[in-house]
Amino acid sequence: MQTTVSLWPLIGVAVVIVGFVLRFNAVLVVTAAGIATGLAAKLPPDLILAKLGTGFVKTRNLPLTLLLPLPIIGLLERHGLRERAQAWIAGIRSATAGRLLVVYLFIRELAAAMGLTSLGGHAPMVRPLVAPMTEAAAEKTHGPLPPTVRDKWKAMASATDNVGLFFGEDVFVAFGSIVLMQTFLAENGIVTDPLHIALWGLPTAIAAFVIHSARLIRLDRRLPLDIARARANGSTE
Repeated sequence: MQTTVSLWPLIGVAVVIVGFVLRFNAVLVVTAAGIATGLAAKLPPDLILAKLGTGFVKTRNLPLTLLLPLPIIGLLERHGLRERAQAWIAGIRSATAGRLLVVYLFIRELAAAMGLTSLGGHAPMVRPLVAPMTEAAAEKTHGPLPPTVRDKWKAMASATDNVGLFFGEDVFVAFGSIVLMQTFLAENGIVTDPLHIALWGLPTAIAAFVIHSARLIRLDRRLPLDIARARANGSTE
């Protein structure tokens, strides 16, 4: 007997997308998405409010978790962390900006696939280490980078961290999204194993690594052209 699965609860995803595109307050957008999803799933209002309250209680210490590493990273940077990272990568002959980010993408995605999602991130890893090492690798071969080119590679360093985390964590069997999908399918009569769902994340993770690595190598090869173009347009150090 085939069970019809209602897709109306996914309306919360649309609310999040529209809210962020219009740059509304993030808390209001997420709250509205939760309420819309609950109403679409025909949950009683008191249960929706209970779920929102439970989520708030669980995440009320999140700002402290996010802010605590900032002074530590600031102290490390003040005492020469960025300079040491740049000097170290400048001593590696074969290092280029693209190759360095490909290596970081591999490590980030592999670590996330094993559940080590905190091994990386913009504040503790990209800002103090990965971005300066990427700049140093580019400057080692091409000299000082124009500001536009420098900012472009900083953005690619952050994007590489996002890609590695996003596609790597879906391979970890105990990750929240895997459990959520397994529970949702089970509630709608589709019984499956979380390990089976995680294994189906492997092709996507591999494809993401190959595609993003190809983008990085392509940008690496275009780096001299980007520098020349930026200098011709009057962008200087």
